[in-house]
Amino acid sequence: MPVTVVIGAQWGDEGKGKIVDLLSRHADVVARYQGGANAGHTIVHNGHRTILHLIPSGIFNPDCVCILGSGMVIDPAQLLEEIDQLEQGGVTVEGRLFVSHQAHLIMPYHKTLESLDERVLGSRAIGVTGRGIGPAYSDKYNRVGIRIVDLLDRELFVEKLEANITDKNRLIHNLHGEPELDRDAIVNFYLEFDRRIDPLVKDISVYLNEAAAAGKEIVCEGAQGTLLDVDWGTYPYVTSSHPTAGGAVTGLGIGPTLIDRVLGVIKAYTTRVGQGPFPTEFGPDMEQVMREAGDEYGATTGRARRCGWFDAVIARYTARVNGVGSWALTKLDVLSDFDKLKICVAYEYDGRHFDQFPAEMGVVSGCRPIYEELPGWMRPISDVRRFDDLPPAAKAYIGRIEELTNTPVEIISVGSERSQTIQLKIKN
Repeated sequence: MPVTVVIGAQWGDEGKGKIVDLLSRHADVVARYQGGANAGHTIVHNGHRTILHLIPSGIFNPDCVCILGSGMVIDPAQLLEEIDQLEQGGVTVEGRLFVSHQAHLIMPYHKTLESLDERVLGSRAIGVTGRGIGPAYSDKYNRVGIRIVDLLDRELFVEKLEANITDKNRLIHNLHGEPELDRDAIVNFYLEFDRRIDPLVKDISVYLNEAAAAGKEIVCEGAQGTLLDVDWGTYPYVTSSHPTAGGAVTGLGIGPTLIDRVLGVIKAYTTRVGQGPFPTEFGPDMEQVMREAGDEYGATTGRARRCGWFDAVIARYTARVNGVGSWALTKLDVLSDFDKLKICVAYEYDGRHFDQFPAEMGVVSGCRPIYEELPGWMRPISDVRRFDDLPPAAKAYIGRIEELTNTPVEIISVGSERSQTIQLKIKN
């Protein structure tokens, strides 16, 4: 029962799309288990750059089935746009893409309310994407959410939608002074969406468990990263779901005993988008240099990512809470022009020393990172395909990450193309 969970080991944007695309070459199923269109996976396939927000990266393997799990919140407009984009690019979707009947739907009022709430928060804003993710999960846990299965019963769907729109319009119009939403237009759009995706709807828990029992190779794909998990991230500057490995269990309806491998995707330096603490963040000048070197702009929003040195405190934490067995280290090539590199090995705050990641956001925000300095390799490595051919300083950098995290590096990415990858054999 070979089931692999791929998780982001920082604040997202670690390059999971490329790694899942790489793994999908030998996978029978790739299943996305949480989040929504606030994720952005950039894949370079046959020289073409494609950004996917909902559909797993495995869609480019013609023999791979892709799943949107129950733990996701689905934006119908975005899903249909991605399907059309893929089909226009010659990628067959029919018979290869299935959506959980229990997944919740993003509604127009979710996007409206998220943007309005951020406006009210002003300087205290979280820095959300405006895709309606938080309000959709709020409705889910308030037990007023609308699931894909609800579309099958038109009467029930209209009844639930009318109740929700009445409630949301009070907030949108009375509290924020914005125009009320058009109930009939929303009903008609979602019923048309139901017609188009009806062949894709499936009980994905049954499907995945049967696939696992048959020995199929399954890759479970998370969005965002561990430090954005609603329980284990830098709360409140987090997403509204569980990007950690445990989210695969609840988001796909599979038991934890089916999972035999957790692969953590970690960048050779650190980035994050939006507000919140970031201990190893560069100053403005160095940050811009790294941003341009690594093309660090959000795939979903286009926002400039904040950049900093590699943080081994975060990496150790991520390895622990996810049970990471090995790393996929990405963007190592971006560091090729720096003569000196730093790795954060611990934090110091108010006379206290922290080897483990603290839960207190005041500590994370105010701590002083303790660095080790390593030499750079100062030559391009994008054409390297064997570990032995890497410069000694690059090997030493990788080795130090392994030592500090007590976790081996299995995959090294030295460019955005699938071929720009070094794969190592891990000793069990």
